[in-house]
Amino acid sequence: MSTSTEAPESQPQSQPEPKAPKQGLPGWAVQGLVAASAIVLALVVGAILIVIGDDEVKLASSYFFAAPLDTLSAAVTAVGEAYKALVVGAVGGLNPIAESLTQATPLICGGLAVSLAFRTGLFNIGAQGQLIIGAILAAWVGFAWHLPPVVHLLVAILAGLIGGAIWGGLVGLLKARTGAHEVIVTIMLNYVAIYLLQWLLTTTTFQRPGREDPISPIVDASAQYPQFGGNRLHLGFILALLAAAFVWWLLNRSTIGFELRAVGANPDASRTAGMSVGRAYIIAMVVAGGLAGLAGTQQVLGTDLPLTDGVAASVGFDAITVALLGRGTPIGTVLAGLLFGALNAGGLQMQLQTQTPLTLTTVLQAVIVLFVAAPALVRSVFRFLPKERGAGAVLAKGWNG
Repeated sequence: MSTSTEAPESQPQSQPEPKAPKQGLPGWAVQGLVAASAIVLALVVGAILIVIGDDEVKLASSYFFAAPLDTLSAAVTAVGEAYKALVVGAVGGLNPIAESLTQATPLICGGLAVSLAFRTGLFNIGAQGQLIIGAILAAWVGFAWHLPPVVHLLVAILAGLIGGAIWGGLVGLLKARTGAHEVIVTIMLNYVAIYLLQWLLTTTTFQRPGREDPISPIVDASAQYPQFGGNRLHLGFILALLAAAFVWWLLNRSTIGFELRAVGANPDASRTAGMSVGRAYIIAMVVAGGLAGLAGTQQVLGTDLPLTDGVAASVGFDAITVALLGRGTPIGTVLAGLLFGALNAGGLQMQLQTQTPLTLTTVLQAVIVLFVAAPALVRSVFRFLPKERGAGAVLAKGWNG
């Protein structure tokens, strides 16, 4: 009798369930942590510089081994008083807050001009020149044309926008048609704008009658930005916020903005997909120049009513640091502009109360940007910070991600 043995059915081996991928913080949160940590590190560096330069600390350190606590107390007092004056001068009441917002207004528009170019893969170092050209045209319309109040202001603002847009558009056109590097072109155009302004202020068209120094007539009251209260804050701040909202919409909700971001991320792939890379460069620089020109109108129609050769100050160059700190995003640029505006306004009060040099605020701004541009360095100090995806690529391509 033959017995057939059936092979036992193979039991399926239990496989371990795959682990769900760890959900880290979103990119914007990581960037915010890095920026906040960079600000903390900059304040530490600033505190060290305050201690080194303070006379009371130097005096106490001369007998450090006899009474070490005196040196420590003097250092803490020096840093505390300086930073207290900085905070009070920036946000210690309505007038300081208004001054901080006034200082931030052109920085926001200038930062947006640089950020928009970043997102398109361009490095717009020419915000200073674009701002100057916008200020020239806005001021000329402001004091040479005599129009009804509302119309006069609108025409002057439009003149500034057009001036900056033309100056920026030249860069985009040269980049698109000849391949000229935008960094070199924008730097050279900065010098052209600076010396053009200096020359214009020696002509009868721009120089104030009866004056020999380089200063224009005061802009007509009908062309000035309306002010809020008894301080220097004016309508230009609202326009800066509207400009930031426009840039956000342009980049994230429009077809043109999609093309700009695509070209910034990979121009070769965009060209293969049928996009016009040259057209994107021209559009980006025209809009960026217009934003810088708007910053020029805020200077000459709101803050510095006569046109002088120092109307741009260092706003165009500070705008680059604002864009870097803002990580090339409109919201980040607004926040960075507000921070730098507060540092500028508070630095004046800090210098008056504690005799701390105003240049310390410039050092703080530079150190903040240094740490933001080196997130690995910040994470080495604050080890709890998560890694930022593709940080190196983001920095190299102007934060297109």
